Amino acid sequence: MNHADLSWMWLVLEGFLGIAVGALTFFNPGITALFLVYLFGGWAVATGVLTIVSAIRLRKVISNETLLVLLGILSVAAGIVIFWAPIYGVFAIVWTVGVYALLTGIFFIWLAFRLRRLPDVLAATPA
Repeated sequence: MNHADLSWMWLVLEGFLGIAVGALTFFNPGITALFLVYLFGGWAVATGVLTIVSAIRLRKVISNETLLVLLGILSVAAGIVIFWAPIYGVFAIVWTVGVYALLTGIFFIWLAFRLRRLPDVLAATPA
């Protein structure tokens, strides 16, 4: 198989994986809910800390870095609330992740089939 064939097949695989995760999330929310809540909480805290660090490092390069700091603080606070009272965010997070995974899977399958029609372009692209 050439590079173009492998590229579109990986996108199809990624699309099906996204659909599978979305379906699992929708049809078995009890299995995924708590894990997703803590995963989202951890992501929110990590994103918030990294946003604050970025704002501090970029303060001489950009203006209104205070907005980045406030966004970081809000993200950290949201993560802490999620860890403190996870039940409140369970269904919102499950639905959000499920919709995201489903739509992302559909998009990657669509993209894969569009790219499959362009083998010359993909073959010319360096790896």
